[in-house]
Amino acid sequence: MNIRSGSGGPLGGPTIAEILDSHLSGGGSPTRTARRVADAIAARGEDGTWISTVAGDDLVRAAADLEARPGARALPLYGIPFGVKDSIDVAGVPTTLSCPDYAYTPDTTAPAVQRLLDAGALYVGKTNLDQFATGLNGTRTPYPLPRSVFGNEMISGGSSSGSALAVALGEVPFAVATDTAGSGRVPAALNGIVGYKPSRGLISAVGLVPACKSLDCITVMADGIDDVDRVMAVMAARDEADPWSRSPGADHRGGLTVGLPPMSQLEFFGDDALREAHQTFRERLSHMRFPVPVTIEEISLEPFLAAGELLYAGPWVAERLVVFGEFLAAHRDSIHPVVREILEGATKYTAVDAFAAMQRLAELRAEVGRVWDGIDVLVIPTIGRTFTVAEVLAQPLATNTMLGHYTHFGNLLDLTGVAVPQGLTADGRPHSVMVLGNALHDDAVLQMAANLLDEPRHHPGHQHPADTDSEATTRAS
Repeated sequence: MNIRSGSGGPLGGPTIAEILDSHLSGGGSPTRTARRVADAIAARGEDGTWISTVAGDDLVRAAADLEARPGARALPLYGIPFGVKDSIDVAGVPTTLSCPDYAYTPDTTAPAVQRLLDAGALYVGKTNLDQFATGLNGTRTPYPLPRSVFGNEMISGGSSSGSALAVALGEVPFAVATDTAGSGRVPAALNGIVGYKPSRGLISAVGLVPACKSLDCITVMADGIDDVDRVMAVMAARDEADPWSRSPGADHRGGLTVGLPPMSQLEFFGDDALREAHQTFRERLSHMRFPVPVTIEEISLEPFLAAGELLYAGPWVAERLVVFGEFLAAHRDSIHPVVREILEGATKYTAVDAFAAMQRLAELRAEVGRVWDGIDVLVIPTIGRTFTVAEVLAQPLATNTMLGHYTHFGNLLDLTGVAVPQGLTADGRPHSVMVLGNALHDDAVLQMAANLLDEPRHHPGHQHPADTDSEATTRAS
């Protein structure tokens, strides 16, 4: 499965299934789990993972209250600890978006988080992020600056930096994050974990402070696909208060056709070790054995990348001003300098720019739709290269653009996707691939991701026949 290491990589921790088994067998309990989590967080101190946490004794008391609740042991997430990105509301807890002067304290909890609490999960705290969820690198925060678990001053990735770290450090088995341009996938890649971005609307976005409301998704960070399945079984639900809410697609049955672009269309920005790791993965993919028939089809990545260029080099960045424009005007100096530069740059776009970009996106969506007619999933790198903190601070915009090369188009094209750890480069850095699918084809994407991790899917509704084990075949072009 995914990489684990005592140092220089994700520490990992018990899975949801393992914790549940412990709680129900008597080998452990929610109170013991709560104490373990509180002690682990306290031992690391202010490392840039958390913005706020429930005090250790209070977390243990919450677990004890859960244990005493009649029927609680039957709940699907009984005593499972989790973190929440600090752009999502939890009642009575400040929502800061990594901007102390913007912070407010909500009276209600986001429905997606409330569903987790109702299912028996234990809220641990709010995780760090790039301010206003604007960035893919993790350095745009006034709080302690996080680093990747792989060390060597490597960036954590963002904007959901803390959610990725909380899982990679083994503090919680899953964390709630968000994804507008890759924020739920890039930090997962840089910390060796799974980052799942559902189809937009499967999880209610009510109670999320929007970055770009027309694109935002609430996402899940976890150590494996079974944990993702268990969390999604609770979080995914229609919400009439969310205008983008929709029902899930059908489970995928039968074989998978996997689209791969030619290596010549993939960009690694001078990172030869990551290119070599991905080339090795591609060679290994053709010899992997799968529980369902898998056919590999070469496709062009060009229309996907063209759509991605519209996100920050087009008027969608101006959508951030819908929420943050008034705060920018009144509290300019309270905003991180790089985030401020991005927001102020967004004011140049006109309605004409917006309509022209919408028309161009419609053309690209039609072109991409024809690609999906021939494949079930697309497999590409999650990121093309890694950076150190110093490299990002020296060139914050250019490095961020490179980090989003493969993720920027996802929500513009209404895709679903998951970042999947696939070992290390020759020099010990994480290599991650991204499995993408068309809207509401989430089950196919998660099935392919589980295949790549050699992980069976045990969750109800996601079993596939084990007696059709076969190698991938490449379709002649």
